[in-house]
Amino acid sequence: MGGPGRYADRFALRVGGCVAAGLLVLAGCSAGSGGARDGASASPAASPSAGSGAASAPVPGTTGASGVPLVPELDEAKQPKDAAGARALLERISVEPEAFGPGIVRSSPFESAPDRWPVLDQGCVWQTSGLPEDVLATATRHFHLPAERGRGRVRLTTTVTVHRDRTESGWETAHTMEEVLRCPRQVLRDGEEINNLLGASFYLGEQLNGWTEDAFNEFGEYLSEADGGPYRYVWYQAQFGPVTVAVAGKGAAGFTKQEIDALAVQGTSRLMLQAKLALAKGGV
Repeated sequence: MGGPGRYADRFALRVGGCVAAGLLVLAGCSAGSGGARDGASASPAASPSAGSGAASAPVPGTTGASGVPLVPELDEAKQPKDAAGARALLERISVEPEAFGPGIVRSSPFESAPDRWPVLDQGCVWQTSGLPEDVLATATRHFHLPAERGRGRVRLTTTVTVHRDRTESGWETAHTMEEVLRCPRQVLRDGEEINNLLGASFYLGEQLNGWTEDAFNEFGEYLSEADGGPYRYVWYQAQFGPVTVAVAGKGAAGFTKQEIDALAVQGTSRLMLQAKLALAKGGV
């Protein structure tokens, strides 16, 4: 079958415009030694140009223009073997508000219950259950940009999950793609939903993906009885070895699509860099 990334690709909707733009920035942020940390803008030289095609995308262990591996070789000895080791790894990868840039603060509650797992039921309503057997640990944190100067509150969520191995983390990406196809409208909770979802999954070397083993993006519209809408909704997800990282962004009044996407891209690139630092051979 070609691996879980290929499984995800079979379901992909090729919406290259938005996704390609996001991947270009992500590749640049994760390539630079301090780009994501310092909030520097991405360098186009860090990844293939929009017209260069997949042939020039790096493979694991190769380097970008900066000489830094975009997808370094995984050190399997660093992979957690149990839940305790996975929780310790989560602490090294998870981020604080400054990872998104100025003005972002913690929400309350800040962290979701670590022993719960989101499940999209047959009615396209999100529920929670216990952790699946293949998941050693997961951590979800909530942030926001406070409403001010006539603009609404932007909500951001990060999720880092540690699986038992690379195969299982790849299947998570595939299942996420499948959920978008099955449920283009999803109910997050009473009075809150996302609509008109589209998604795209790019395995390493496809399109502009030279920065992660499997990249997934979904976007649509966010509506809330409390906040109004529709506003921009975006979800970026990436994989390195047994780890998946993801950022969800919910827009608000006064914000453009590009502003919401930029926040999600910044957070995802920082999480991916942290994962590579923790699990790559010899560091990144």
